[in-house]
Amino acid sequence: MAEFAKVATAAEVLPGQAKLVEAGGKKIALFNVGGAYYAIDNTCPHRGGPLSQGPVEGETVTCPWHGSKFDIRSGAVLAPPAATGVASYRVRVSGLDVEVEV
Repeated sequence: MAEFAKVATAAEVLPGQAKLVEAGGKKIALFNVGGAYYAIDNTCPHRGGPLSQGPVEGETVTCPWHGSKFDIRSGAVLAPPAATGVASYRVRVSGLDVEVEV
């Protein structure tokens, strides 16, 4: 059964930024988009690039290695070379803590 795990505090991820976190044995890219938090797998399916290190524009992150683009909210692929999207995770804020469901 999935459960929420604390991965960061709200102050650790400023709007427009990302942070690499780990929960449930998974590497997850946590994003703050205008005060709303989203989480997707950190690893680009094309060649394994770290999505948490890619540039964020609005609700899109670009893989820093080869330029694939992903929807931060859903993990859907928006531009190649990646052919598939990545998993997304539910996020909630509890007090000052940011939690991801894994």
